[in-house]
Amino acid sequence: MSDPHRNHRHPHHDEHAPGRPSPAGRWHRLAHRLTPHSHESADKLDPALESSARGLRALWVSLTVLGATAAAQAVVVVASGSVALLGDTVHNAADALTAVPLGVAFVLGRRAATRRFTYGYGRAEDLAGIVIVLTIAASAVLTGWTAVDRLLDPRPVSHVPAVAVAAVVGFAGNEWVARYRIRVGREIGSAALVADGLHARTDGCTSLAVLLGAGGAALGWRLADPVVGLAITAAIVLVLRDAAREVFRRLMDAVDPALVDRAEHVLGEVAGVRGVGELRLRWIGHRLRAEVALVVDGEVTVRQAHRIAVEAEHALLHAVPRLTAALVHADPEPVPGETDPHLVLAHHATA
Repeated sequence: MSDPHRNHRHPHHDEHAPGRPSPAGRWHRLAHRLTPHSHESADKLDPALESSARGLRALWVSLTVLGATAAAQAVVVVASGSVALLGDTVHNAADALTAVPLGVAFVLGRRAATRRFTYGYGRAEDLAGIVIVLTIAASAVLTGWTAVDRLLDPRPVSHVPAVAVAAVVGFAGNEWVARYRIRVGREIGSAALVADGLHARTDGCTSLAVLLGAGGAALGWRLADPVVGLAITAAIVLVLRDAAREVFRRLMDAVDPALVDRAEHVLGEVAGVRGVGELRLRWIGHRLRAEVALVVDGEVTVRQAHRIAVEAEHALLHAVPRLTAALVHADPEPVPGETDPHLVLAHHATA
């Protein structure tokens, strides 16, 4: 049963009785026409636009904070001539710039589906996630290379107090941005934004390396900075592993098994559903889509089966967070001696 939600209308959209509309009704109709809105199961854009707006807001806020952090550190770099702090400043500036591809992805994700891109442009977020993972990897290589170079050729650190303060500023700015990006990313379901938050956390670790290295240099240990740098490189590699795993899972359409369990439980409680067959969930950007086959009484009419499918979709939309569309197919309950109508498709599954 294809797209059972096509003609479904929620009760709150039918509040006004026929006749002359009230001023509130006229305003509601005008707003309805000017706002992207649809009852189609493949075109529920309101929640998606809201989540994209939150993602863009998170990017702009974090870009501002990291830009201010890098600017403050740059002032200290000019005054102290610290090469370590210069590297940290460039790193923070690069982290701020990773917001650009993710911001482009959020903007693209708001575009409507086309006949070529029938699922829309939500996958642009996954591509941005790949860019972010590559950026984290480059950060690990750069940090490790710099640490080894400092280990082989130790250099004195001057103006230690100013460098230490700038390092603390760098850590504080990056950690705040990391927490903010990760929280918003998880709330809207954006793996790329979470990965970008993890990247900001690695830069905070780099700032701590500058602080600890400066402290060691103040105590007379010239190898403190490169030794700590190597330790931070190892920490960055661990963060890289987590970010890469999250983005890889999203690219491979992985979902939390608990969401599948919840969906199956909710569908089983819908009146008229005799069983839940195949159930699939997939992320498209930071939005979920579902495909499900239900077993219903084979004696019901097409209209009754359609009603059951619509109620099942409605239940899923309420129960599964960030689910924006579900395609529900109704299968008749098999009876003894009846040939399975799906047998005609069997040879396609093995081709």
